Amino acid sequence: MKHSRLFTALQEGLQVEGPLHVLRPPAGYDLAGLTDVSVGAVFYPDHQYWSAMGLVGDGAGRAATLVVVPRSKTLARVMVNDAIAAGGLVIVDGQKTDGIESIYKDVRKVAQIKGVVTKGHGRLFWFQAGETPRWNTSITSPDGFITAPGVFSESKIDAGSTLLAPHVDALKGAVADLGAGWGYLSRVVLQSDAVTRLDMVEADKIALDCAAKNVPDPRATAHWDDALTYQGGPYDVVVSNPPFHTSRDGDPDLGRGFIATAARLLTPRGTFLMVANRHLPYESTLGAKFGRVEELDGSGAFKLFRATKPKR
Repeated sequence: MKHSRLFTALQEGLQVEGPLHVLRPPAGYDLAGLTDVSVGAVFYPDHQYWSAMGLVGDGAGRAATLVVVPRSKTLARVMVNDAIAAGGLVIVDGQKTDGIESIYKDVRKVAQIKGVVTKGHGRLFWFQAGETPRWNTSITSPDGFITAPGVFSESKIDAGSTLLAPHVDALKGAVADLGAGWGYLSRVVLQSDAVTRLDMVEADKIALDCAAKNVPDPRATAHWDDALTYQGGPYDVVVSNPPFHTSRDGDPDLGRGFIATAARLLTPRGTFLMVANRHLPYESTLGAKFGRVEELDGSGAFKLFRATKPKR
């Protein structure tokens, strides 16, 4: 049986004496049989997974914090800082591809490392909370918007969304923004007085909190949910700039799932407006889910679609 780095660390001397709070573990993360554990998860599918196990909590009274390093360099450092601020034992676990080595080197400059496990192209190490490493965790949000470390396109408006924007500024009726992120397209949608309602659906709770601040319009409602299983509607229009990965590996099935959801949520006369990276193979799924599909003017990197006549 292949054991996790956490399991190995516990076998090799890591002692967690009291409640452990784990920051952002993905669904299925191996907690190595520990029982006095709470989990903080902001990605909706992960939250649902850990909630079903009865482990979601705020970490009050923790004796130790485990940081599961995310892809975002800035977010990873914010999470380590938060763990240090909470006091007690700090455990950091991550892959080399997600920058665990640089985090380890920076922490080692200000803290005595108590133990290390290198395994599976990654590293887990632990230390006692004390001084914070001297690193920059600030970000520059796009002008006029509020974003946060680690959200998609935290420091600039995504080029695909910019390309789709002129096609969503004159809509009408009930609209859903699937994968709304921090709200750029939602704000554009609400430039039209003919839009009666806008539902912003987003799996990243931090991004959605930003969207709620960026779109302070009474017609807008934020929904923390998984776009693949979201049960709202019906809508006259669905707009989307869907993600195509949850890790470093691309997954076109995510976008295909967004297309299927849009077809399910729309009224019979509804319209789906979507932007996608040009290399992603979504045409066959669009054709299977909609009676009419038009490709709008895009760019070398992105393609735009308008799909109507959703198939039930």
